[in-house]
Amino acid sequence: MAKKNGIRRIGILTGGGDCPGLNAVIRGVTKPAEDYGMSVYGIIDGFEGLVEGKAKELSNSDVSGILSRGGTILGSSNKGDPYHWPVEINGKIEIQDKSAAAIKNYKSWGLDALIAIGGDGTMHICNKLSKLGMNIVGVPKTIDNDLEATDVTFGHDSAVYVVSMALDRLHTTASSHHRVIVVEVMGRYAGWIALNGGLSGGADIILIPEIPFSWDKIAAKIHERELMGKRFSLVCVAEGAKPLGGEIVTRGSDIKRTDPVQLGGIGKVVADKIEQLTGRETRVTVLGHLQRGGSPTRYDRSLATKFGAFAIDLVANKKFGRMVALKGNEIKNVKIEDAISRQKLVKPDDQAVFVAKSLGCLLYTSPSPRDRTRSRMPSSA
Repeated sequence: MAKKNGIRRIGILTGGGDCPGLNAVIRGVTKPAEDYGMSVYGIIDGFEGLVEGKAKELSNSDVSGILSRGGTILGSSNKGDPYHWPVEINGKIEIQDKSAAAIKNYKSWGLDALIAIGGDGTMHICNKLSKLGMNIVGVPKTIDNDLEATDVTFGHDSAVYVVSMALDRLHTTASSHHRVIVVEVMGRYAGWIALNGGLSGGADIILIPEIPFSWDKIAAKIHERELMGKRFSLVCVAEGAKPLGGEIVTRGSDIKRTDPVQLGGIGKVVADKIEQLTGRETRVTVLGHLQRGGSPTRYDRSLATKFGAFAIDLVANKKFGRMVALKGNEIKNVKIEDAISRQKLVKPDDQAVFVAKSLGCLLYTSPSPRDRTRSRMPSSA
């Protein structure tokens, strides 16, 4: 147990953008802490709090009733990277390295370890701080589901649920008014939300970053549906999707962020082009932060709780520099540096891609299963 190992006080923070399930992790860490002989310090506003010295001790009463609550009781920030700290000097933003301040506060609070909950950016920071001697355990979270080391990240299922519910509702209004409705969803450079949300919500066309799309094929698909008597279509497009030979659509940049590129706007581009090519009235709906807010699904509550409980067990056993991960039906752990070695993108041979192509809703440049005389599901081996 932790008492024997000398682990007395641990910190916990939530880094990057919020998502459903963060509070479930905090609860999963805090409730068992007493049995391990540990006290838990909640660091306010992610790494920003670690740099600026903002923290408070958490008790079981603090985490009571938060399992189903969205967001994070600790607050978060996607502009608090200690290695990319924006400071305004003479009206200009200058980027500074504040990692020394983070280490100083970690030591001044008497922390023996830190549990950091976050996505790819958070894990990159954890890897750097770990090499400076900080005892860190990572917990993966992102609605984008783009961390290669874990089969699924909590928050993704909740985001997919929001997308599928939106498509359900938009189906009736698109059908009633004989319109094409384009739904833009999050995901950054990975198409998992659009693909899984589009499949579960019955989208007629799914556009993802990993498969550049053809304007002609979109128009042909809508025309094909009209010939079948279906005078409406639903298009689910990932924010990072782009046409063949085209560029990703952005709405600006923010140098205060480690990744300054702000994606967004592809939904309107697609809607305008469809109306131009088909003459069909179009509308666009951008789901935006609806995908990150609200209560987590039952699946995300369960997964996030398991991640939290396994994270504090890793701390108790002094297995630092590691991240909890879902592998099959079991919670495992991997080296943080391995977890960030590559991004998990949708692969052409993914079974969800096969299904979407079979249904005719994923537009592609290679032959579809319908073009083959014989096809079968790809192996899961």
